[in-house]
Amino acid sequence: MHRILAHTTPRNVVVWSVLDAELAAHDKPLTIVDVGGGTGGMAVPLAEAGHHVTVVDTSPNALAGLTRRATEAGVAQRIRAVQGDADALADVVDAESADLVLCHNVLEMVDAPDKAMTSVASVLRPGGAVSVLVANRAAAVLARALGGHLRLAQEILGDADGRAGTRDTLSRRFELTGITALVEQSGLAIEQVHGVRVIADLVPGGSDTEGATADALRDFELATAARLPYRDIASQLHLLARRPLTLADGT
Repeated sequence: MHRILAHTTPRNVVVWSVLDAELAAHDKPLTIVDVGGGTGGMAVPLAEAGHHVTVVDTSPNALAGLTRRATEAGVAQRIRAVQGDADALADVVDAESADLVLCHNVLEMVDAPDKAMTSVASVLRPGGAVSVLVANRAAAVLARALGGHLRLAQEILGDADGRAGTRDTLSRRFELTGITALVEQSGLAIEQVHGVRVIADLVPGGSDTEGATADALRDFELATAARLPYRDIASQLHLLARRPLTLADGT
């Protein structure tokens, strides 16, 4: 298996760094499920690294884009596109079949995040890991306040789901305590918590920087991702959790 960090930008370097370490702990191709993986921004690089990826998404158009992208990259044989919902993942993916599940930018959108997490946990093999990425309420509050939208910031702060009114494109935003409880209630053990995009969204041109500036921004994101208080004001919260081994598995 070859490493995947070459695909990183300042905005995603933390997530790829965590995943790279997880993949490096194995000496064989992994079976990976990418929930809400869309057109394959994560799936294609993982397939290029030799892993087998099933992408589950509600959008047939996104899955068609995934198929084209995988074909162009020469990895179509290692990617499977499946239309389905996160909270019914067990209907389209076999139980205890995945070594790694990606659940990125999904729990903010689904009707029942608790059902979605339970479904994710059910397809993990004992010892398998899940990468969870969610929008952070604190970052949304600070971004609106710093932009001069104080009433909107206060609305997100006070709303039970961290929403900015009925026109908000997200159904909810999370605080660390909430997402931690949600993951643990599904029977998974949290191993790592990081902040993603601590300042990458605040630096002018942060997503388009190149060369030494991009390198410095990547280094800063990695240095602050797990460090308080910087972690807790990042745009997103990233958790790596694992399904415990059981006595039935010989442990």
